[in-house]
Amino acid sequence: MDIFYQTSEGETEQSHPPTDNIEKYGQVKDPSNLQIENNPRGNIWHLPIIGHIEGHIVMPPGHKTTKYEHVIPMLLHAAQSPSVDGLLVVLNTVGGDVEAGLAIAELIAHFSKPTVSLVLGGGHSIGVPLGVSADYSYISSSAAMTIHPVRMNGTMVGAQQTYDYFNKMQDRVLDFVISHSKIKRIRLKELMMDTNTLAMDMGTFLIGEEAVEEGLIDEVGGLNDAIERLYEMIDKEREM
Repeated sequence: MDIFYQTSEGETEQSHPPTDNIEKYGQVKDPSNLQIENNPRGNIWHLPIIGHIEGHIVMPPGHKTTKYEHVIPMLLHAAQSPSVDGLLVVLNTVGGDVEAGLAIAELIAHFSKPTVSLVLGGGHSIGVPLGVSADYSYISSSAAMTIHPVRMNGTMVGAQQTYDYFNKMQDRVLDFVISHSKIKRIRLKELMMDTNTLAMDMGTFLIGEEAVEEGLIDEVGGLNDAIERLYEMIDKEREM
């Protein structure tokens, strides 16, 4: 609902309600209205995944979030839009809701046009599947990725069913990562269960080239590398 207020001069002006977080990062509120520049090399639509990946529970005020209920409709519209030739996913995320992250990652992995991902700053936790979901992936030399077991907040029942549920949830993440990267399952589990790397925790912290050496990410690079790669992929798509 729009809000009207009186200015100091006595005139009535219109104020709009606060915009959703994702609009601050260059996206549009109406996913059907994708404003893409007409570039002869190809129109690239960018999807920033910033901060905490928010699922069914709304994060407290003050948290930077990427909301799945915004991202999913935008991906659906971009996949069908004739003005979009390629998708650039830019990540700087601490992770967040596992199912929301996997849902977004699945849409990127099955996007109908060329996709490239670029990890800047961090692609931690559920950000790992998102980082590997594109056709080709980059990570900046200073960026990091944290691999750790699935965690859950809230009341948990101390029963075999709870343990089985955690295992199934973790397998979903493992299956996605190994199917969209070059890392082997046994190595990914070793990194996930390492007790010597993180203080008071289990998992592994990889920086830039380490993520490439492990087979998670394709190449170390920056924004220009990612864009040029995407243009090359768009050219090949046009030739088919």
